[in-house]
Formats: sequence, C-alpha cells, structure tokens
Amino acid sequence: MTKSKGCPICDRPASAEHAPFCSQGCRDRDLLQWLGEGYRLPGRPVDPMEIDGLDRGDSPD
Repeated sequence: MTKSKGCPICDRPASAEHAPFCSQGCRDRDLLQWLGEGYRLPGRPVDPMEIDGLDRGDSPD
C-alpha cells in the first residue's frame, strides 16, 4: 500500500512550509478537529474518580 503525498485534508499537493498539509487553512482545520474532539484515539473508559485525582495532582494507583 502506497501512502499519498497529498494533503490529508483536501488531497492537494503538500507544501514544505505547511507539511504535511497544503496550506495554513488545512493545518488549522486539522487542529480544530483535534480540539473539537472530531478525532479520537481509542482507549479504555476513564473512571470519573480517576480524573478527579489527576486534577489535584495525585497519581492514579
């Protein structure tokens, strides 16, 4: 399987200045997807009590 050298957002040729994207606009669109939870990485469900401990700086057991 060969990986495309195009922009991962619009598939136009990537720019060296904005690699791997073609423009600042596509870079920003990708960042907004991450910030808006449009992209997600698989993982185990998190226990709300575990999150509370991390907010206080405690380490999970």
